[in-house]
Amino acid sequence: QASQEELKAAYRRLCMLYHPDKHRDPELKTQAERLFNLVHQAYEVLSDPQTRAIYDIYGRRGLEMEGWEVVERKRTAAEIREEFERLQREREERRLQQRTNPKGTISVGIDATDLFDRYDEEYEDVPGSSFPQIEINKMHISQSIEAPLTATDTAILSGNLSTQNGNGGGSINLALRRVTSAKGWGELEFGAGDLHGPLFGLKIFRNLTPRCFITTNCALQFSSRGVRPSLTTVLARNLDKNTMGYLQWRWGIQSAMNTSIVRDTKTSHFTVALQLGIPHSFMMVSYQHKFQDEDQTRVKGSLKAGFFGTIVEYGAERKISRHSVLGATVSVGVPQGVSLKIKLNRASQTYFFPVHLTDQLLPSAVFYATVGPLVIYFAMHRLVIKPYLRAQKERELEKQRESTASDILQKKQEAEAAVRLMQESVRRIIEAEEARMGLIVVNAWYGKFVNDNSRKNEKVKVIDVTVPLQCLVKDSKLILTEASKAGLPGFYDPCVGEEKSLKVLYQFRGVLHQVMSADNEALRIPKQ
Repeated sequence: QASQEELKAAYRRLCMLYHPDKHRDPELKTQAERLFNLVHQAYEVLSDPQTRAIYDIYGRRGLEMEGWEVVERKRTAAEIREEFERLQREREERRLQQRTNPKGTISVGIDATDLFDRYDEEYEDVPGSSFPQIEINKMHISQSIEAPLTATDTAILSGNLSTQNGNGGGSINLALRRVTSAKGWGELEFGAGDLHGPLFGLKIFRNLTPRCFITTNCALQFSSRGVRPSLTTVLARNLDKNTMGYLQWRWGIQSAMNTSIVRDTKTSHFTVALQLGIPHSFMMVSYQHKFQDEDQTRVKGSLKAGFFGTIVEYGAERKISRHSVLGATVSVGVPQGVSLKIKLNRASQTYFFPVHLTDQLLPSAVFYATVGPLVIYFAMHRLVIKPYLRAQKERELEKQRESTASDILQKKQEAEAAVRLMQESVRRIIEAEEARMGLIVVNAWYGKFVNDNSRKNEKVKVIDVTVPLQCLVKDSKLILTEASKAGLPGFYDPCVGEEKSLKVLYQFRGVLHQVMSADNEALRIPKQ
């Protein structure tokens, strides 16, 4: 919000500080000349209404955007924003042509019932019967890719293979999706497989109101038994800011009516559903609690009861790396028995391992299904995952340091030169502040501080910024905006990629004060 007069005043102040003619020492004169040119470049951007509007909205990346040379110079900030968004859309369309957005799922079903349901008398005369038999009894693999044809048209190719107890099959599908307007889209689907005949489908999505939408999916499945038509319609409505209500009607081989309410907030996810249909009718309630920690831990539980029996499920999931989420769920039901389901999401790929432990309700199976994964996870997390992530972070930081080493060295030299050039001005500012019992920066440090005992082995990385901070004092006030302090005159980044703070010890009205500020946090001292 700085006015042109404020910009001119700041420009004059920095010009007086860095003007080459004010320094006789040849080395200082060279350094002053380089810093003076940087200040001049910044003023050229900010004094031009168009380039300033671009910089204010989009920063340096806006100035680097190709295509501004054809834009009329007499434009308002709103018109510049529209032009930037147009250029951005064009660039996104070019990127779109190169993106396939692959998604995949691999599911491996494991039969481990021999661990709990075996009877020793049946195995007395069988060689190797002392070892439980654990088998893979089913597998499923699916994959899909998207091919953007235009900004509104997308082709989606998907396929899947499934096998269970030695029998299996697969299918391949091609869908063409077109976004017809901001309110809806339509999709045509064609498919074929060895277990089923050709499939033709049509899916339509439409926003009826800002709070309500409808989805309709109709399909024709051809087989040796004839044509099997099906129709599914979903009507959804926002009940409030965090709650959605759904009504679903499905007609075909498995006809059903389903209604559900889903409430999703920052800390929880709650679902209640009721279905009446053939062959399954059920009622389901589920709750998930989201912990606000760095690992995005979630604990969930659900109860499902219907004509098929009753199932209770509970489990948890946690982020184990930047792109990976690991989860485990224990399922206890009648007549299903006890199962453990392990799921790993890695970017857009999902790996699913359902392990069937027993057909009966055995407390021992429930205990091992609950405790076993927890023990294995915490052991793996401490011995493998945590060291790996720490080493990976160090490698990334080292790589970042290497790639920015020359730039950081230049910034460091500029900062040190700026501090030397500020000495005379700082001396005058301190004399003026002492005369009025004003604001004097006694000491100031910027960088990485280690205050937590759990991080006591980490190295403190700070630089002394007493002189550049005192140089920013005006009329017994120091005001810093919400931006990284590494960009301030006389500052540089002492620890690239790591969390930084500013610690200031200052004197005001003859009394000492201390303040600590995060890197991107605004700061105004003296504090009220």
